[in-house]
Amino acid sequence: MQQAQAAYRTAANPIRTPRGAEYDAFARITGRLRAVSRSPAGFRDIAAAIHDNRRLWTILATDAVGDGNLLPPELRARILYLAEFTRVHSGRVLRAGAAVEPLIEINTAVMRGLAGRDGTT
Repeated sequence: MQQAQAAYRTAANPIRTPRGAEYDAFARITGRLRAVSRSPAGFRDIAAAIHDNRRLWTILATDAVGDGNLLPPELRARILYLAEFTRVHSGRVLRAGAAVEPLIEINTAVMRGLAGRDGTT
């Protein structure tokens, strides 16, 4: 009986869309950025959160320039701009102790867009 219930639970899980997976990645990483910005985190924790955020934006930028990307050119350009800003500002956070909040704000705006709440409607 327990095996049948476990099998049903697995089958009942919703199917994750690529957009949902992107949202989840942003939510997880943004949560880590918030945590290090709100508490007296050590450099190792800050660096780890920044590193993961940079990796996420590198993946997005790489996808944006790919031949198979079907996003409009203007949106692809915005993604590249934000990826570059994230790279530069992340360096400032690590080298000079700049605020993490701009990175959190960018990620949160992207999450709103992924959730269909971009503020333009």
